[in-house]
Amino acid sequence: MEDERALAETVREGLAGEGHSVRVAHDGPSGLAAALGAEHDVIVLDIMLPGLSGYRVLQALRARQVWTPVLMLTAKDGEYDEADAFDLGADDYLTKPFSFVVLTARLRALLRRVAAPRPVVLTIGDLRLDPAEHRVERAGQQIVLTPREFGVLEFLMRNAGRVVTKHEILRAAWDPHYEGDVNVVEVYVGYLRRKIDAQFGRDSIDTVRGVGYRMPVLPDAYADPVGGGAG
Repeated sequence: MEDERALAETVREGLAGEGHSVRVAHDGPSGLAAALGAEHDVIVLDIMLPGLSGYRVLQALRARQVWTPVLMLTAKDGEYDEADAFDLGADDYLTKPFSFVVLTARLRALLRRVAAPRPVVLTIGDLRLDPAEHRVERAGQQIVLTPREFGVLEFLMRNAGRVVTKHEILRAAWDPHYEGDVNVVEVYVGYLRRKIDAQFGRDSIDTVRGVGYRMPVLPDAYADPVGGGAG
């Protein structure tokens, strides 16, 4: 989905020349309809689309549990725009102007991924995270998280029972090209502990010293975990 017709046609011709079947939409509503109306291997989605932004198209796709890999394409260049794209469920991000060689390499990487079906709701004890609704609850009470906090919590819950490193969390909840301080993960784990644990008398994110973090698997495991504490 690309609003610049000349660029869209250039990309279409290039991909078609490599043997891909390509369908182009020039606005958000028609792009969303096309994405929902048929199965696709990968979606290249411009953020600045008329009628319905790429952000909203992506949000609508994920809300309908369409997990086709999405590469966001935009003229914007800023970490917050990238963060918004990943927080909404994008799989990769490319800023215009871009190299066609880089675009095709990114698309090949997405196509190699084998996406497992994602659960509608993630639950650990009385902690509930709904990816489609972007909603978190504990003991029936809604918890308001920032997009980044939501991404970190979702990754921890999807990997419940195993220790995940700070680098793994960065790759999942920031973006593949993040080059900042890895210890920013500690800050966000601290934010989460205050929001999902402290006010409920829980301690559900364990710190494994020198390795990373872990959330429990069993519903009653959050009651008195061993190894919790500040990042």
